[in-house]
Amino acid sequence: MWDRKREAFSTYKRLSLKDNSDSIDMEDNSAHLQNGKDFEASNPSWSLSLPHVLVATLTSFLFGYHLGVVNEPLEIISADLGFNGNTMAEGLVVSTCLGGALIGSLLSGWIADGVGRRRAFQLSALPMILGAGMSAMTKTLAGMLLGRLFVGTGMGLGPPVASLYVTEISPAFVRGTYGSFIQIATCLGLMAALLIGIPVKDIADWWRTCFWVSTIPAALLALAMVFCAESPHWLYKQGRTEEAETEFEKLLGGSHVKSALAELSKFDRGDEPDDVKLSELLFGRHFQGSIVAMLLMDRLGRKLLLLWSFSGMAVAMAVQVVAGSYHYSDSGALYLSVGGTLMFVLMFALGAGPVPGLLLPEIFPSRIRAKAMAICMSVHWVINFFVGLLFLQLLEKMGPQLLYSGFATFCLIAVAFVKRNVVETKGKSLQEIEIALLPQDQ
Repeated sequence: MWDRKREAFSTYKRLSLKDNSDSIDMEDNSAHLQNGKDFEASNPSWSLSLPHVLVATLTSFLFGYHLGVVNEPLEIISADLGFNGNTMAEGLVVSTCLGGALIGSLLSGWIADGVGRRRAFQLSALPMILGAGMSAMTKTLAGMLLGRLFVGTGMGLGPPVASLYVTEISPAFVRGTYGSFIQIATCLGLMAALLIGIPVKDIADWWRTCFWVSTIPAALLALAMVFCAESPHWLYKQGRTEEAETEFEKLLGGSHVKSALAELSKFDRGDEPDDVKLSELLFGRHFQGSIVAMLLMDRLGRKLLLLWSFSGMAVAMAVQVVAGSYHYSDSGALYLSVGGTLMFVLMFALGAGPVPGLLLPEIFPSRIRAKAMAICMSVHWVINFFVGLLFLQLLEKMGPQLLYSGFATFCLIAVAFVKRNVVETKGKSLQEIEIALLPQDQ
């Protein structure tokens, strides 16, 4: 066992980071060719873990729903609550939940490590239920903003925990596919919010119903988690080995329990403290891997899809630059702008959208996984907030050509970064990935 570990480590140590990416992929492909049907037969049943993954993605559905729930009814809400025409107040109704999401995201790692993944899901559902109810019943702007802040706290807490949970309970050969469910659930939540908001102009106070509807999946999440498996990785870290074995049996089947536990014990570092300093999360030996982002398909690989995604997004921004060069009265500018927007959304969903939810839990060691995810997702929410807050002002001052050219430049920088630094993780267990990313001085 330890000879294999030393051999694997020495192999990775001799390679540069760029060559490391290629070697992992080549080893993965050669293993498939050598094992053939025996490889597929050795995989645990994907159907055992699927129900648990689907329940976890309810938090992503709620995330998408609450992002879109105020889009359609915002004009009616502003009229009913007395701030019609106040663009600052309307912007706060939209973005206050993002401030709450920052708070929830910062706390998510410590909550997930402290009480477990299942209870963290239930805790994320609670403020979403309370906040939705407050927004639905309020008659003032302050009440609406307070409700949105509560909802945002649950929005920030849920997705990082979902990413951790799906990564830790999924068999390696379908982890990417299951990771894609998070993005799909978010899109479904956005679509549901838009569809439910359609009657808002025809039915009085329908916007209140839109908020009430969100309490149903939130309550279902809290209830269904009672019957879901706890993360065996978290249980093992707590020293609850027998419970981890029971949960592995639920998720993988009895024949795979011993091998799964062996993987955990093989890479357990009992001499390392559980407490993680903030400085280690930001500047420690794992930071270089923490900024890497990839997508989620098991057949083509994370790296390839991410390269396609950022390249396509750069092209979409170039289309927007061309559209911005036309006169506003020209119908060609409209078609180009709509086409560029649709292309950007498609390419974003292909790769860049679900990146934090899949790759970050894969590349972080188990000792710091939850807390490091909290830091990374908090950075995500901060950037999200400022993009939403400043975009219109930047567009007005810089013009579409210069602004979209800047966005396209960042996409091309991302392509270069991914091509040079990102390693492929498809089909690898979390322990194998940790070996590949071990620092050279160990």
